[in-house]
Amino acid sequence: MVDKKKDPKIEELLQVGAHFGYASQRRHPSVAKYILGSKNKVEIFDLEKTVLELEEVKKVIAEAAEKKKRILFASSKGEAREIIRKAAESIDMPYVAGRWIGGTITNFDQIKKQVEKLVTLSEQKEKGELGKYTKKERLMIDRDIERLQEMFSGIVGMNKTPDLLFVVDPKQEKTAVSEAVQKGIPVIALSNSDCDISIIDYPIPANDSARASIEYILKDLVSAYKN
Repeated sequence: MVDKKKDPKIEELLQVGAHFGYASQRRHPSVAKYILGSKNKVEIFDLEKTVLELEEVKKVIAEAAEKKKRILFASSKGEAREIIRKAAESIDMPYVAGRWIGGTITNFDQIKKQVEKLVTLSEQKEKGELGKYTKKERLMIDRDIERLQEMFSGIVGMNKTPDLLFVVDPKQEKTAVSEAVQKGIPVIALSNSDCDISIIDYPIPANDSARASIEYILKDLVSAYKN
């Protein structure tokens, strides 16, 4: 077992506020075993168990790196978007840092067509090949590129459905999780106390709303991938 007094990991998680859950009335039953108690009506995660789950996830991430598997990182939470993007880009992985587009996994062939359109239009613009269009037409194309970039820029390099899905807050990203489950893709999720983790293959029970907590967890996973 992890020694709370000696394990520096627990102290680090405490410092970033990873132990804070939500009020008890918001707790999903599946998370009960990870709750140590409560303070000022806020439930507190048992970080000993969080560390054990985190270490298990890091093994999965390291194995994915060894086998060159693709991990799709996703979150639409304002606190997590930039962190998700930087983490994914640092290990050359696809990401959705914003609204999940339905069908990104379950209807990937159609999504891929939109990505290919983005790539084609962007290349044509860079090469100056849009000069043949009228000013109004070029404006419409620019708007189309901007729209496609907002939706698909993070998955331009994803040529097939991912081998793993990582999400911050599976409750908020329920569509992404559902699509992964439908396709048999294992899900890793940073999950607060209001999340249903019964459908998550590799849950990390911890604060999924604090920027410091999210950033700490992502850095740990990126490190596991690189090492």
